[in-house]
Amino acid sequence: MRITIVAGDITEQQVDAVVNAANSSLLGGGGVDGAIHRRGGPAILAECRELRASRYGGGLPVGQAVATTAGDLPARWVIHTVGPVHSRAEDRSHLLASCYREALRVADELGAVTVALPAVSAGIYGWPALDAARIAVGTVRATPARVAEARFTLFTPDVLAAFEQALRETGPTGGEPR
Repeated sequence: MRITIVAGDITEQQVDAVVNAANSSLLGGGGVDGAIHRRGGPAILAECRELRASRYGGGLPVGQAVATTAGDLPARWVIHTVGPVHSRAEDRSHLLASCYREALRVADELGAVTVALPAVSAGIYGWPALDAARIAVGTVRATPARVAEARFTLFTPDVLAAFEQALRETGPTGGEPR
């Protein structure tokens, strides 16, 4: 799998699947989640409501992932994953890693070849950017998947720099940061 890093808006990525840093309600929120719901339109929210009614009445558990349509996005699917809130008192890195593993598992089930990923938990959930980046890049690199390209799509310069550093630290990927 080729790992690439781009600066930009994840809602504009022309990929098979966009990963959403969702909240457990699956009903939209702020940050990446809000942007995906706004740009993707009502079809995403409608499927999320169906998922809540049929399978996730208590909300999607942290570290898990589920797919919906991408609505009006230039992708085929949105893969929603719920990241953990950062905690200084408890190591929750296994939950953050699970978000990426589960998103790639769902991408494989869908037959997605290209996947755009955000910096899960590195926004309002308070995860330090470099630590989140190291977990994300390391997990994606170590996860067996048929996905050809995992494209980290990052909106802010500080998070972009953290992911570029994490990618440099892990060595060659078959794709260079852009």
